[in-house]
Amino acid sequence: MSWLDRQSFLGPHSERPLGEVTVGLVGLGGGNSHVAQQLAHVGIGNFVLVDEDRISLTNLNRLIGGTWWYVLKRAVKVEVMRRMIEAINPRAQVEIHRQQWQLVGDALKCCDVIVGGLDNVRSKDELDAFCRRFLIPYIDQGMDVHKLEPGHGHLVAGQVVLSQPGSPCLRCLGIVTEEALAEEARKYGAAGGRPQVVWSNGVLASLAVGLVVQMVTPWNRRARAGAYLSYDGNTGLVSEADRFRRWSAPSCPHYPPAAVGDLSFDIRRYVEKNPKAKRPTGWIRWVPSWIPRCMRNG
Repeated sequence: MSWLDRQSFLGPHSERPLGEVTVGLVGLGGGNSHVAQQLAHVGIGNFVLVDEDRISLTNLNRLIGGTWWYVLKRAVKVEVMRRMIEAINPRAQVEIHRQQWQLVGDALKCCDVIVGGLDNVRSKDELDAFCRRFLIPYIDQGMDVHKLEPGHGHLVAGQVVLSQPGSPCLRCLGIVTEEALAEEARKYGAAGGRPQVVWSNGVLASLAVGLVVQMVTPWNRRARAGAYLSYDGNTGLVSEADRFRRWSAPSCPHYPPAAVGDLSFDIRRYVEKNPKAKRPTGWIRWVPSWIPRCMRNG
């Protein structure tokens, strides 16, 4: 009996594709701590964790795996998440980077999917562009609390977006706008201390995990080119956003299909280092099937 028997509906021998997948988690605050925990339980075998911060007292209201002991030890978030994942699945391969994600591009290029947990609009935009260039599906999470009219309390709302070639990007969907970037720049790029609560982060993270598993296993035959799932925390409803349903452009205007790959990549150097590699006989558009995953994306 396998520890994954209860999820056999995901497909025959689904533990194999799940175990071979590499998921990058960029930003390990509230949302992605849930994602890390759930992906470990699902059986994802390889992780690339990126976050430069240490755990602090203000993280304890939402950081899964966070404890007072870690706060007192000033533990780094990537190490907290690594320990949690390996405690769930000791066979998981967990690569950690305590740096800004822009400095670990080579590691992220090797991911099959990247899940972002970033508050900063500029960083969301840059990570979406990075993933588009290297043909990596990108799942973005966003949550905020909005103050309503006096006497009407607050609105807890959020969204999960799957952005990849063939679907609208974060700019197409209005999540990244020039107005938001300009406002953030006036605040020196800081996202600020936005209100966050564990239950809404958990809902959004579960939606993100569902998208990851749907891409990897055949449990749901409906292929998704993209997704924009909107969450109303006050009513508990999750729905497909109107903006996504109405999107009808033939392609994303912000990232042309030809603008992919690493501009510094030289196929001649790769073949010289790998003499046994199959040499192409015709014209190469961009991605020869014989190039390994990391090399296919740069």
